[in-house]
Amino acid sequence: MRSNQKIEICILAAGLGKRMKSDQPKVLQPIAGEPMLEHLLRSARALAPLRIHVVTGKGASQVEALFAAADINFVHQAEQKGTGHAVMQVLPHLGEASRLLILLGDAPLITPRTMQRMVDADCDLGVLTAEVADPHNYGRVIRGSGGELLQIVEERDADEQQQRIGEINTGVMVTDSQSVKQWLDRIDTNNAQQEYLLTDIVDLAVKDGKQVQAIKAIDATEALGVNDFEQLATLEREHQRRLARELMRSGIHLIDPARIDIRGKLTAGAGSRIDVNCVFEGECTIGKNVMIGPNCWIKDTLIDDNAVINPNSVIEGAVIGSDCSIGPFARLRPGARLERDVHIGNFVEVKQSRIGEGTKASHLTYIGDATIGAGVNIGAGTITCNYDGIDKHETHIGDKVFVGSNTALVAPITISDGAWIAAGSTITRDVAPGNLAIARGRQRDIEDWAGPQADGKSGES
Repeated sequence: MRSNQKIEICILAAGLGKRMKSDQPKVLQPIAGEPMLEHLLRSARALAPLRIHVVTGKGASQVEALFAAADINFVHQAEQKGTGHAVMQVLPHLGEASRLLILLGDAPLITPRTMQRMVDADCDLGVLTAEVADPHNYGRVIRGSGGELLQIVEERDADEQQQRIGEINTGVMVTDSQSVKQWLDRIDTNNAQQEYLLTDIVDLAVKDGKQVQAIKAIDATEALGVNDFEQLATLEREHQRRLARELMRSGIHLIDPARIDIRGKLTAGAGSRIDVNCVFEGECTIGKNVMIGPNCWIKDTLIDDNAVINPNSVIEGAVIGSDCSIGPFARLRPGARLERDVHIGNFVEVKQSRIGEGTKASHLTYIGDATIGAGVNIGAGTITCNYDGIDKHETHIGDKVFVGSNTALVAPITISDGAWIAAGSTITRDVAPGNLAIARGRQRDIEDWAGPQADGKSGES
């Protein structure tokens, strides 16, 4: 980088996204659960720029409301007259002697490392290029006999020979504020698009005898842009491959790295294994030697060491202690907190409840707004009746309680340590320590029951 120059970043985010046929601004379309612009801003901030200028167009109010921050200067491009015209809107806001990095809002996979390479390049104008197998729709890079950059020709302006060139312009450029002002003053709309094209400044810089560099991307996927949902899906997969690669390098065993989706941040300890078709959203932390079965959806959850999440479990906002076993087909809702060695089995739902060490609810159970002690057995078909139609109420269960199958615990209620609840009971009053509570209708046997008759009448006499 030129000595003593401050870095400013300009992100062109005014694209209409016509081919998406969406009312949502293109830069707000998601990759890994976050808007494309969010990815770019995170990478740009890694360079600690003096300021980030974001050029908005369609849906400017939505973009500005979502990303308003002290380090961002929003500049509105009222008319879409090309990339050069977009940068023109930023010129009045630039410092006198700043290094300007220009990024595209719909090309979010560029890394901070590549951005830094651009900023550090010893040139008056640097253009990020990439070698691609299919250069269709991209501007072609024209080099001289010595490999120097001479010109960028847009596809619609390229002749047949130029269209066969595989090195393309990514749209990312670096220059300084004074030079870009001078060059943009001299460009015109004499091209097939009838727009002010930013790429025209390359020809002007060459003619001015300036140092112009074509800086080839190490990874061509950083050049990928989005114009439609098919391209958005391509970038999604590429981003997910990057995330999967990082996990595997940190010691995580992914059964198939092509079948994992991380929509947020996933931190995992070494020795853990994640099976296919798992989706992680928000902030998820997984300890060491955790086993996660296929088809699980996990959001904003902490899972401690040696836990097992069996297939088809849905977990959100939970804290799961070490050595726990969850599922299959379990659902943990926000506020579920499980101590060590808790077993939550198939078709069990837990919401806003704390469950003590070694407690088991093996199947077909609902636990809501409850505090449950250690060593408790919750029988199949048990429910905490926590909602009276207006308010939620709490259930408290002490240590070493046995709750029989098909039991309804009507909150507010306390089941004290060591109590027993008989199967099929509806418990409406507190149960003292060590007591057995039975609350069910007395069995009545009718002798010589004949069963239904053909005329539909009961056989009871």
